Amino acid sequence: MITKRIIPCLDVKNGRVVKGVNFEGLSDVSSPVALGEYYSDCGADELVFYDITASYEGRQLFTDILREVASRIFIPLTVGGGINTIEDFDRVLKCGADKVSVNSGAIRNPELIGEAARRYGDQCVVLSADVKRVDGEFRVFAKGGREDTGMEAVSWIRRCVGLGAGEVVVNSIDTDGVKGGFDIPLLKEVCRAVKVPVIASGGAGCIRHFVDLFREIPDIDAGLAASIFHFGEVAIPELKKTLKENDIIVRL
Repeated sequence: MITKRIIPCLDVKNGRVVKGVNFEGLSDVSSPVALGEYYSDCGADELVFYDITASYEGRQLFTDILREVASRIFIPLTVGGGINTIEDFDRVLKCGADKVSVNSGAIRNPELIGEAARRYGDQCVVLSADVKRVDGEFRVFAKGGREDTGMEAVSWIRRCVGLGAGEVVVNSIDTDGVKGGFDIPLLKEVCRAVKVPVIASGGAGCIRHFVDLFREIPDIDAGLAASIFHFGEVAIPELKKTLKENDIIVRL
């Protein structure tokens, strides 16, 4: 079994970390710089930084804050939000990101994935898919979960991996912020469809949910969460200790 990764997510709006439920009702949490440094120091395996309104507002990502976060942490950093061109990839990587997450930009121009993979390597290209059930189908949403694209999610993810995405973050809008557990049925379908690392996002409410995730889907690579880490409901060292006690391999 591969080593499982625990990844906090910083959803950033107007330079502050925010959190909501089902992608709505956002409330202020903290400074992304302070939180990023805290997670780097307390055992997180990676950090994800999303400028969650960049695509919706049609602007570039906050690079000044990104530079400061990147300078303070010592773990891999994935960055997304407003990534629409190869120049956006270049700019974000030069600010200190290790990987770049693309969502709405790939929906508008799927060839962006292949272009970025050829230039920077597929390990740098992360597909972030916001997925919600619509009429019994897993559907891809764009612009921070605001816009139904009409595309079936699993086939879209498979297509993007074929184009060169080296990792996939599956964000379940149905379970986001609800704290009832990860979206196991959706994640199982995605893991069956692709052979690249898959990161589960949306729904973690307690340590048990991570144990269930890694036991029920042995092929899943990582669990991502936000509010339970931000508000101290789950401490990463305690989470990893419990995972190890349940025979799940983690980096301590």
